[in-house]
Amino acid sequence: MKTRLYQQLTDRKEKGQKSFAVLIDPDKVDSNKIDQLTELALEAKVDYLFVGGSLVVSNHLDKVVQRIKKNCNIPVILFPGSPSQISIHADALLYLSLISGRNPELLIGQHVISAAAVKQSGLEIISTGYMVIDGGAPTTVSYISNAAPIPADKNEIAVCTAMAGEMLGMKVIYMDAGSGARKPISEGMIEKVAGTIEVPIIVGGGITDPEKAYLNCKAGADIVVIGNAIEKDPGLIREMGAAIHAVGVAGTQRPTPNA
Repeated sequence: MKTRLYQQLTDRKEKGQKSFAVLIDPDKVDSNKIDQLTELALEAKVDYLFVGGSLVVSNHLDKVVQRIKKNCNIPVILFPGSPSQISIHADALLYLSLISGRNPELLIGQHVISAAAVKQSGLEIISTGYMVIDGGAPTTVSYISNAAPIPADKNEIAVCTAMAGEMLGMKVIYMDAGSGARKPISEGMIEKVAGTIEVPIIVGGGITDPEKAYLNCKAGADIVVIGNAIEKDPGLIREMGAAIHAVGVAGTQRPTPNA
């Protein structure tokens, strides 16, 4: 089984290097938008491009991934909302198990359905313990999953959930407040989780400014994912990239919050 990107993730974590991922929803982009985003992503030294969404009602996932690959060499990692969201043109797949919920379909059921196709895809498979954290507003992922998120003030539940995921063999823990979250995940929760597990931590949802991205990385996030904020302001990619990549670099200052 291929492990190139996962090895890269673990190597970066060991070195204290933080990564920046931009989430692209195939339902919300056309060719012109993809061209604009990939150009900005190259300028901002984006480390990974996540492609996917909770629904993906369009049927042009393959075309989106191919367009991205044509434009740049940034690794494309699928962030699927269902077993049908597979493209052999991507580099890797986050194989998500919703460990924060109690819906058996999203813990293992959908994986059984998709296993053969995923295996045949040839993609690098990264088993991911997916944790939905309450972001202060109903999100698509909570509705689709029919599972309550972890309360934002229950650090101990998040810690034990992440530990269980790691001990069950998950290679990555993904903490997500969800698309459209009013409140991002607190630095306190990220710090507690980071202090108890060794696998890379991905954090996303509700991160709208470089200051928050910076603080998430300082708290222990290894990869920060930005989606909605960049859809509204594509130029924000540069500021986010600078803030995330500044963490752990000697002599750098934290970004000034937007006025």
